Amino acid sequence: MRFIAINNGIDSANQTDSDFTPFLNIMNEWYARDSSKKVRAVFKAKGEAGKPLTTTPPYGYKKSPNNPNEWVIDEEAAEVVKRIYSLCMAGYGTSQICKLLEKEQFLCPRAYWVKNGFYNYDMPERPYKWHPNTISRILSKKEYLGHTVNFKTYKKSYKSKKKLDNPEENQMIFENTHEPIIDIDTWEKVQELRKNKRRPTRTGKTNMFSGVVYCADCGQKLYYCTSRYLESRQDHFVCSTSRKQGTDVCDTHFIRAVVLEQGVLQHLRYVINFVSSFEDRFREIMGAKHKAEVKRELAAKRRAIGKVEKRIGELDRLFKSIYEDKANGTLNESRFKMLADDYGREQQELSERITVLSAEVDRQQEQSDNIERFIGKVHKYFDLQELTPTILNDMVQRVYVHAPEKINGKRTQQIDIYYDLVGFLPMSLFQNEKQDRVA
Repeated sequence: MRFIAINNGIDSANQTDSDFTPFLNIMNEWYARDSSKKVRAVFKAKGEAGKPLTTTPPYGYKKSPNNPNEWVIDEEAAEVVKRIYSLCMAGYGTSQICKLLEKEQFLCPRAYWVKNGFYNYDMPERPYKWHPNTISRILSKKEYLGHTVNFKTYKKSYKSKKKLDNPEENQMIFENTHEPIIDIDTWEKVQELRKNKRRPTRTGKTNMFSGVVYCADCGQKLYYCTSRYLESRQDHFVCSTSRKQGTDVCDTHFIRAVVLEQGVLQHLRYVINFVSSFEDRFREIMGAKHKAEVKRELAAKRRAIGKVEKRIGELDRLFKSIYEDKANGTLNESRFKMLADDYGREQQELSERITVLSAEVDRQQEQSDNIERFIGKVHKYFDLQELTPTILNDMVQRVYVHAPEKINGKRTQQIDIYYDLVGFLPMSLFQNEKQDRVA
């Protein structure tokens, strides 16, 4: 093989002309590396300023005609995004969602962009064919919450073209930079649902409680059992631990799916009716308070944190002052040690006080927000008649089933429901309701 570079005067066949080649290669290498550093610096500054680094907005958004660094909602595509999230809330997996979107004749993102002239791509051969990976990416994007997420990928070297996923702690998230398509409750619930994959049985049948119902004794999931020879009223859930051979951790017990559905539906109706009718009492039982009262308490605690931080700053200045006095000889060693110990103890106590106050502020703010968000969910299902997968996934995190007991010759079974945002609801909730009805 013979290499000839005319502009550089290099010919591999003539060794006398190639003496300068190693130095030329080094200079080219330095130039490429220096250019890479400059480009990285520009992208870093842009990303840290909160401007989106991606040249292509996510499916559901488009660039603003007035500012290319701003995204506005693409109404037609945004409806498809909402449809995808609603199907996930209804218990559908990514492959099932792909089939439904293809059946409903929704263009895949690439075909949609080509059709609307956003990008100069080739039209796919099957424009309505969706891929599960596309659905997974859409269901995991925080951009749909109205946030800008920068530095999601990186490259090991300027010589490599392969992009690697950046750990979440190294990413930068700028909240509320554009209008959201999906609300925070739906997004968080979808992330939780996707952690528990639900596969259809061999019969093709599925149940809304798959991945939601757990054993109250051992804490393991309950398996959904069905057969083409069984009627729907005979479908049931069995503790997964009890089915394993050689284990005595949990007794064999099951619950029929229709009984589970009826019990959860009845409990949901109780909760929804009570919370809708007695919001103030519900807040009181849950240890929460009105928004105005919460704001006053949080403001007072934040002012206290500010005073403590101010005092810590004063102590730092005092430390510096007594150290200078000691160095100048105006303060003896014993006096300096006594003052330094006093200031050190006070600083440590104040730092611990800040930690406690900050934790209280975060906990109270989160509790108040969760209560109000749960009340908002209750208002959506005020007239609940039928339990659907969407309602179940929106309201409930887990259902715990206890082993059955014989009471007065009848088989009874306790069910505990762990609600989203508020957890287990206390029995006092229903006791107060019964007292009100009697009165």
